[in-house]
Amino acid sequence: MSHDRLAIHELIHRWWVNYDEGHLEVLEGLLVEDCRCTSRTELGNHPFEEFIAADNAGREAVMVWKRDHRAQSPYPLRHHAANVFVVEERDDEVDVESYLFVTQIVDRKPSTLSSGFVHWTLVRSGDGYRVKEQHTVLDSIESAPFQDVEFVAARQKAW
Repeated sequence: MSHDRLAIHELIHRWWVNYDEGHLEVLEGLLVEDCRCTSRTELGNHPFEEFIAADNAGREAVMVWKRDHRAQSPYPLRHHAANVFVVEERDDEVDVESYLFVTQIVDRKPSTLSSGFVHWTLVRSGDGYRVKEQHTVLDSIESAPFQDVEFVAARQKAW
């Protein structure tokens, strides 16, 4: 049976809207018990890396980090998932990737806070999809000609 791509997109968008609005009980319901969520920058040496970096396994540990991280983040904060696409389908699991753009308000104007890439592994259950894995890699280096960026291929293999 093929996967429901609309339901996959909706889950990812539901995730970010509820995260931004602090409805973290919704996120908790979207995680499988043995989930794993990671977050970092591509090089791991950003001045705020300690705040960004996470590697948590299990719904309870993931939610402890998510609650603390959200509580210390600005509001309004808007996570925008873009270019969401399915990479691989396996039985009841599907791997999905997307870009991530995060905005906040500075001087009463939207301002980009960060951008990055998110890899998701979702599991189909009786009542929809749930998050098994979420791996976020935020951009933190200066843009340069693609040919000069040495870690691009390694970035994809990080999860």
